[in-house]
Amino acid sequence: MSRISDKFSDLKQRGQTGFIAYLTAGDPDIETTRRLILEFERRGVDVVELGIPFSDPLADGPVIQEASQRALKSGTSTGKVLDLVAALRQDTEIPLVLFTYFNPVHNYGLERFAHDMKAVGADGVLVLDLPPEEGRDYKRLMDDRGIDTIFLLTPTSRDDRIRLISDCTTGFIYYVSRTGVTGERESLEQSIGPMVQRIRNHSSKPVAVGFGVSSPAQSREVGRHADAVVVGSAIVRQIGARAKEPDLVDRVGQFVETLIEPLRGDA
Repeated sequence: MSRISDKFSDLKQRGQTGFIAYLTAGDPDIETTRRLILEFERRGVDVVELGIPFSDPLADGPVIQEASQRALKSGTSTGKVLDLVAALRQDTEIPLVLFTYFNPVHNYGLERFAHDMKAVGADGVLVLDLPPEEGRDYKRLMDDRGIDTIFLLTPTSRDDRIRLISDCTTGFIYYVSRTGVTGERESLEQSIGPMVQRIRNHSSKPVAVGFGVSSPAQSREVGRHADAVVVGSAIVRQIGARAKEPDLVDRVGQFVETLIEPLRGDA
């Protein structure tokens, strides 16, 4: 069992839908990221996805692209993100998933990355552009260290793909609720419910749904179907807009809490 598995088990026992918050490490700086994560935990976030900034984030929309650029300008690197995880482990046991692309992992060194993730206390990793067919060495190294490997499903995924991803994924399955890049949307895809049910027909693993969720109403709607709701761009936009404000951490924490509240109504 991992912190991620334990968290989803606890949520299931309590009959609650989880909330996963994404933020880009180092935006606006590493210390603020540390404080935000601790504030998120206080507000009720269940899992944090910590993005390693990358200069060419192909799956991300403009909000997260800009956050990555700000983080890189502030001097954030893969090593500093791992140092941040180590620092967080002095204060919190919240499950932490590193969210990245294969290029930063390759440049850091795959075996070194797996070793250091384990050493600092990271719980899982999601490499957006690494499909399981090309990630056998990666998967083996992470499995050997007890690090959860999270893979993506999309609205176009067929049943054989769902089974493959379920076999390779540990922790939770990340269902990208629409095609295209990350970003906020005024309306959600109508296919979320049926697709989550299709995934469950082939897998018993928790299903987290993200891409496009940006309001309490949307969080509530996705929470009707998913084991966890993932919000990224809406949070990152708040961080970018308030980067120079002294109460940034508290204000962003308040916003995140509004997204969590609809998921706790039956608690």
